[in-house]
Amino acid sequence: MPTRAESFAGLSVALITPFRDGQVDVAALRQQIEFQIEAGTTCICPVGTTGESPTLSHAEHERVIAVAVEAAAGRIKVMPGTGSNSTAEALRLTRWAAKTGADAALVVAPYYNKPTQEGFYQHFKALAEAVDIPICVYNIPGRTGKNIEPETIARMAELPNIAMVKEATGSMDQASQIVALTDLTVLSGDDSLTLPLLAIGARGVISVVGNIVPRDMIALFAAFEAGKLAEAQAWHKRLFPLCRDMLGLATNPIPIKAAMKLLGRDTGELRLPMTPLSAADEARLRKTLVTYGLLSSG
Repeated sequence: MPTRAESFAGLSVALITPFRDGQVDVAALRQQIEFQIEAGTTCICPVGTTGESPTLSHAEHERVIAVAVEAAAGRIKVMPGTGSNSTAEALRLTRWAAKTGADAALVVAPYYNKPTQEGFYQHFKALAEAVDIPICVYNIPGRTGKNIEPETIARMAELPNIAMVKEATGSMDQASQIVALTDLTVLSGDDSLTLPLLAIGARGVISVVGNIVPRDMIALFAAFEAGKLAEAQAWHKRLFPLCRDMLGLATNPIPIKAAMKLLGRDTGELRLPMTPLSAADEARLRKTLVTYGLLSSG
């Protein structure tokens, strides 16, 4: 495993893609990146699931990557989503990310076509041999329809540039197997499981809630790394209602975009088939934000 993957420990934020009048809002994207830099975030992950990559055109996908790298200007790491269920398309996007100066690539498991374990391995092998930046294997069977088994991830770990796993199976047993079988840097793919995963050997999180409270997520990490378990637990308990709403009210990124709209940081605009929160769910989200202290009750 490339030792540089350890530099991705801590908070990575799965950025939303801001839209205005149906177009990518580049100015807002740049503002979001500055917000993360000021907070001290380790890495930004544009054009992933949270970034609505399935509804971006190829040109938009590439443009967001290029803008993110340019705006980061070496002040924060950039790990864009470059996955696809077509190996050829994933190769094109991953090569583009490497060419534009991205620090790593976040590659979701091929979705819908449900490859065999050998198919998963060959897909990532093709990518790993094509670029010289670290690759993070993004395993989220709830989205893709099939799990990359721990034994397959262990095979991948022997490949050049396969350096990280975004673990979003929700299974502590699977995460434990990966930690035991490999030296990969494991990153939590679920905000609410960040502290439990850190406890078994994970090194960070690719966070949705970090779009709005990056400093609090960083505080959780700092407490854990300093051995202050009670303080880390307190941050976990404080953050949990926000984390719950981001995944429980509707499919990501609907809730986080609604939250950013309520906080005046985004238009909240989505692309079909994503639709806005219902009035009842938005009221619940507003209450959570008020309770957390992010919104006034007036």
